[in-house]
Amino acid sequence: MREGGTGNSSSLLYTLIEKNCMFCHILYTAFLLSTIRRKHMDKIGLKLVEIEKTDDINFILGQTHFIKSVEDIYEAMVNSAPNGKFGIAFCEASGACKIRSEGNDKELKKLAEKNAEQIGAGHSFIVFMKDCFPLNVLNAIKNVPEVCSIYCATANSTKVVIAESKIGSETGRGILGVIDGFIPKGVEDKNDIAWRKKFLRDIKYKL
Repeated sequence: MREGGTGNSSSLLYTLIEKNCMFCHILYTAFLLSTIRRKHMDKIGLKLVEIEKTDDINFILGQTHFIKSVEDIYEAMVNSAPNGKFGIAFCEASGACKIRSEGNDKELKKLAEKNAEQIGAGHSFIVFMKDCFPLNVLNAIKNVPEVCSIYCATANSTKVVIAESKIGSETGRGILGVIDGFIPKGVEDKNDIAWRKKFLRDIKYKL
């Protein structure tokens, strides 16, 4: 019997594969994938981390890849929203593995550090802001050379879906996605459309 306890079924597959049976090659690939899954998937843990903040605070959650990200994102924020208040935290993924942080508001900086520690995903970053909105700064942050992707930009109640696994003797975490707000309650009707158009004009985002 070969490793994995597959018995006669795997022996038959090996015999047919030696006869160049294409269908059996496909079956054997599926068999190998299922074996790998059984051996390794149980080593991955999933968890939800809820973003801690008050309802009036917007935030941006993203993925970057270099230690100078906190300084470059700081510059992007200042240049895009000079009157905005913000705090930034970045999870270093190797070396000292520190949470690197910057900001022009002490409380928002602490809030970013706290949430970054709870998320704990390598190379992730989070920016909390007041007196400005994500749409004022999002493109500038996207254009920071180190920034890889953005998971969300919102003021909603949000949960972050985290995968955790051992990497050698250490533990690593990665962000699988986010749950941003709530599920839809139907498609907008004429009254909803009228409200949407009026709202955007009331807050001066449309003429």
